[in-house]
Amino acid sequence: MNIISIVKGLIDPSVAIGSLALAGLEKELALALDLYWESAGRVLSGSGIVLRNKPDGFTSLEKNFFSALFLYSYQRAGIPPSRRAMYAAINQCLRGMVTGCDNILDDEYKKTIDTDLPQTAVRFRSIMDIMVSERVLFDILMKSVKNGEFSFDQAEAACNASLHALTKSGVQEASEEAGVKRLLTPELVLSSVHHYKTGILFQAPWAVPEALEWDACSIIDEIKNGLYQIGIGCQIMDDMVDLASDISKRRHNYVSSLIFSEDGPSAWAGLEAMAAGGKEKDVSVLMFPKARQIASDKAQEYLRGGLEALFEPKYRFMVEPSISFLAGRIGAERLISE
Repeated sequence: MNIISIVKGLIDPSVAIGSLALAGLEKELALALDLYWESAGRVLSGSGIVLRNKPDGFTSLEKNFFSALFLYSYQRAGIPPSRRAMYAAINQCLRGMVTGCDNILDDEYKKTIDTDLPQTAVRFRSIMDIMVSERVLFDILMKSVKNGEFSFDQAEAACNASLHALTKSGVQEASEEAGVKRLLTPELVLSSVHHYKTGILFQAPWAVPEALEWDACSIIDEIKNGLYQIGIGCQIMDDMVDLASDISKRRHNYVSSLIFSEDGPSAWAGLEAMAAGGKEKDVSVLMFPKARQIASDKAQEYLRGGLEALFEPKYRFMVEPSISFLAGRIGAERLISE
């Protein structure tokens, strides 16, 4: 085996999945997602809407990589297994709410739960995803109160914390709904837009654990900082992929701001004209090598720093495979420079 084959083996995305499985996360994740689905069934019982059986691969690590990372963060902080599963199920609730909102705002449909509602009723399906996920979260917390794990006051605080964890990102999204009127510098996009849009959002899975865990762990700040950086890195890759649609919808985009800054107003104006003229498919960050390189380097810098902060030393060999996996999941693999 030559050195190139060895290097490719080290960054094989499947290594990240296999390593998370070895960390014992696969079974815990399945338990958490089953808890979410079973609770959703109870919530919908008698509503006239039928929850279907879990789809194939619903609990797989491949389809739940971010959830697995969040679950790993609970494990690393030393939270007991039973509560890790509960928090991971609650995180699935947050995921359902965020996905449902994104679906409505972006006029698309990415499924969280599967019901017998018409497949064409995409807006109402998104609304149901949000409503059911919110009620599942409450159902899980109330069950923990009945079992004597937490007091009602603690559960109430946790419920409120789960909402507050999402509102900062929501406020930022609201500010762009009618379209932005001016381009920000690339630095400002990261610090005043993506900071809220994705960085803080990636820390949301810790809102409920922090409200309920009385034995605060000193490593939590390091873990949350790691998650924040992973969020920013993923958002930059999203911006590389969504350049054309973000310009067309007049949304803040780190790469768009880089193009204006590095290639000049005329280059950006030409790009805007292409997007507005129905040529979105022809718009690509590959047209702007300098902006692409800066964005690629910055995304990898954030991801590498975040993953190194998140993973304990024995799992840090997973950093590069995880970056490769995330680039593939987001669709940015051909846009990321080596």
